[in-house]
Amino acid sequence: MSTNASLEARGLSRRDLLKAGAAGFLLVSFRLPVARAAGDTFAPNAFIRIGDDDVVTLVMPQVEMGQGIYTTVGMILADELDADFNKVVLQHAPPDKAYNNPLFGIQATGGSTSVRAFWDPLRKAGAAGRAMLVEAAAQQWSVEPSTCRTSNSEVIHDASGRKVGYGALAALAATMKPVGEPKLKLAKDYTLIGKPVKRKDTLDKTDGRSKYGIDAMPTGVKFAAIAQCPIFGGKVGHVDDTKAKAIKGFQQVVADDDFVAVVADTTWSAMQALTALDIKWDEGPNANVNSAQVWDALRAASKGTGAVAKQAGDVDKALADGTRYDGVYELPFLAHATMEPLNCTVHYTKDACEVWTGTQVIARVQEAVAKAVGLPIEKVTVHNFYLGGGFGRRLDHDMTIRAARVALHVDGPVKVTWGREEDMQHDVYRPVYHNAVSATLKDGKIVGWSHRITGSSIMARWFPAGFKDGVDGDAVDGAIDQPYGFPNLKVEYIRAEPPAVPTGFWRGVGPNNNIFAIESFIDDIAHREKVDPVAFRLRHLDNNPRLKAAIHLATEKGNWGAPTSARVGRGISVQNAWNTFVATVCEAEVDENGEVRVHRLVTAIDAGIPVNPDTIAAQIEGALIFGLTAALFGEVTIENGRVQQSNFNDYRMLRINEAPKIEVHVIPSTEHPGGVGEPGTASGPPALANALFAATGVRLTRLPIDREALAGRKPV
Repeated sequence: MSTNASLEARGLSRRDLLKAGAAGFLLVSFRLPVARAAGDTFAPNAFIRIGDDDVVTLVMPQVEMGQGIYTTVGMILADELDADFNKVVLQHAPPDKAYNNPLFGIQATGGSTSVRAFWDPLRKAGAAGRAMLVEAAAQQWSVEPSTCRTSNSEVIHDASGRKVGYGALAALAATMKPVGEPKLKLAKDYTLIGKPVKRKDTLDKTDGRSKYGIDAMPTGVKFAAIAQCPIFGGKVGHVDDTKAKAIKGFQQVVADDDFVAVVADTTWSAMQALTALDIKWDEGPNANVNSAQVWDALRAASKGTGAVAKQAGDVDKALADGTRYDGVYELPFLAHATMEPLNCTVHYTKDACEVWTGTQVIARVQEAVAKAVGLPIEKVTVHNFYLGGGFGRRLDHDMTIRAARVALHVDGPVKVTWGREEDMQHDVYRPVYHNAVSATLKDGKIVGWSHRITGSSIMARWFPAGFKDGVDGDAVDGAIDQPYGFPNLKVEYIRAEPPAVPTGFWRGVGPNNNIFAIESFIDDIAHREKVDPVAFRLRHLDNNPRLKAAIHLATEKGNWGAPTSARVGRGISVQNAWNTFVATVCEAEVDENGEVRVHRLVTAIDAGIPVNPDTIAAQIEGALIFGLTAALFGEVTIENGRVQQSNFNDYRMLRINEAPKIEVHVIPSTEHPGGVGEPGTASGPPALANALFAATGVRLTRLPIDREALAGRKPV
């Protein structure tokens, strides 16, 4: 359904798209129908302000966490508005239903949805604002609007040689009748969209002017370091602060149920004093939980009855007739390890509470803090900042609740910072997953396909509406919409919560599991059938021309089929998750000790209209490194109820000298934009695993890679 059709279906007049605002500046708001409580059917999503200084301000409904979304969204708006992009500024949105993500129905940034969600409404808002400015100028000059044009924040009347800036027109334009159906630009008329525009935040990030949550410094702020029980579910038993009091700058200890915090006059003093505390923890019931127990429980659950997420044809009959293959693929817990450690600054008084943080869910933060401190929600003010990495971690707000609980005991604002070890060992982890996949072939093509996914339901906790009839919509994403045209298909989901370990979204979300399983299995079948893996995929993609084009481009640029040296192999993975079509070729080498060197990654991506090709390439490059890191090193293990990894020494990142050459080829398109923040994360690991098989003949079905198996010293 188109956006306009959706508006009409829900009773929203096109005239509701825009409304005029206050005197002195032009205010344009746009509305989209989203799921609401009764009595609150529609609300504006974002606002455009044009002041008399010609500055165009967009209150951003999405947050900037390194993905370049401020520049990309600014480009969409400025292009349709014909604004001078150098005079476009963007501001963080406050918590308000006005800024709900149309695809989620809540105020959240994630799931590679920013451009997908706001492409149409931002263009319409920009175009409508442009039309109102033209109308104002035409009225002022007593000419027909059709004789005017716009460029670079000016309305121009060529016949008379007159022109006027947007700022000078703002007050009059605000009185114009809103345009119900604004005329959008044709693609050929874009001045910014499709161009490699430099990011607006680069300079400030280079010289330190950009402010992240950890940079918040309200007047009189104190500093706190925090420790939670190292065992999941444990509580505070007894705290002896005798030694901590001797640390210079120590001010107080806050002990509250499941954490202890030390407040001091600097973060370093707080961390030193925290280390000096003698804390006795009540370890609770989870002290015996370990990784083996987690995996045993997951594999046992996988043998149960699954809820059907999608079914087509007669799968049981198809699986019983033909050449059958079966496979099992598993992924471990992963931490987020954001560059900016968890932090939150809170100032609580009996009448109000103020919060400074970087979050992907600002409205939820406001609500949660209000509950934690016992104030009405309207008494809580939240200031959002740039995020030094999100990756899904800041879709949760547990850190802000604990910071608020600390602030209840502190006179004045207090900044609570988690040390890297606390951050790493008290995460919400990417779930462990178990995939059981079966397929049958006839005449060289797959005719029956079964995929059973077992794992935690993040949706059931985070967004209950996304867990329906026993199916987690995120957990099956990328599986129910896999790209191949199998005539008989069944996808099932089994919810299996790990003992004690909290789980959450991780960059790549559900598809990062499902694409690994699907693309590894497809590759395995191709090799068993003695068919080139690329040719095997292409024979199942007759109805997917965009993905076929991506495959052809990636394999051409990636030298598919060219000879390689001994123990060097190439692998491929393809996907169409997030409404984006991606093919990645990986070239990797394995030495005799099983050590892996990734030489090259080549990705072709069709993400619809490439609003900013440079941003798309940058996102794919970063996501490939993110996914590659997880595939090579990433695993969180549990022993005696504790996370064993604590910092980058034992939770490895890919280092600069280990990074492969990466090529990203952006395919021109006129289709609606797709997501670009996460496809690379899901694309890299299966391409690597398939390359390692081509290099060694060892099929890895579980990540991270097993170097002992690759060296031939143990069976897979």
